[in-house]
Amino acid sequence: MRIRIVDAFTDRPFAGNTAGVLLLDAFPDDDRLQRVALEVNHSETAFAHRLPAGAEADWALRWFTPATEVAMCGHATLATAHVLHTTGAHEGPVRFATRSGVLTATPREDGTITLDFPTAPLTPVQTPSGVAEALGAEPRTVLDTGPNIGDLLVEVADEKTVRGLAPDLTALAAHSERGVIATARAEDPSRGYDYVSRCFFPNVGIDEDPVTGSAHTALAPFWSERLGRPDLTGLQASSRSGRVRTELRGGRTLLSGHAVTVIDGELLV
Repeated sequence: MRIRIVDAFTDRPFAGNTAGVLLLDAFPDDDRLQRVALEVNHSETAFAHRLPAGAEADWALRWFTPATEVAMCGHATLATAHVLHTTGAHEGPVRFATRSGVLTATPREDGTITLDFPTAPLTPVQTPSGVAEALGAEPRTVLDTGPNIGDLLVEVADEKTVRGLAPDLTALAAHSERGVIATARAEDPSRGYDYVSRCFFPNVGIDEDPVTGSAHTALAPFWSERLGRPDLTGLQASSRSGRVRTELRGGRTLLSGHAVTVIDGELLV
């Protein structure tokens, strides 16, 4: 099987979030997909195959972490669209049939790709007992992000606090389906981003996700309401780092970024 390794939400290699991408004739059984994702061992591996003419979408798309299949993944969708366009497998906007409905990826003249994802429904909740201790910071605001993402969105005091987090991942795992998104307003917006975040997903086998597109479907409405603008840029402040441009359109959120192929080879199984 041909496999590409792509760095997404970055315009340079060895940054952003890495995804494996495999274009297939059809999906094999789930156990085989999971074994491949474990072998690739990036936060997500994307598997896609072309759908027949007249289908609701152009390609079927699934995402697996090393531990489980997930309902939504932004960076691996961006990586898959990048592979389709750079290899000539698909031209123009591409529609993906996924567990989260039909998701569209559109290439732009500036080299970015824009994803059209459902906006996460945010519900304020009381801070669960133990979250502050597990995260290592006192929450200002806590919200549930709904079933597609399954995270707690936690606002903390400032950017410095986000960057300095060293959570107890075992304790954190008890408080959400996937994990916790920690966020704060940017200390200096002149640096080119409006808010910062970090994402910890111990329940799907990812201690810290480098750059998380799906999380920005929750971060976009959260910060757009507070900053009074639909168009924002988020910096995910992991060790690899990456930027996601977000545009809130009511029930949909547009996520834009670059991607770079770093490995192109064969999976010998």
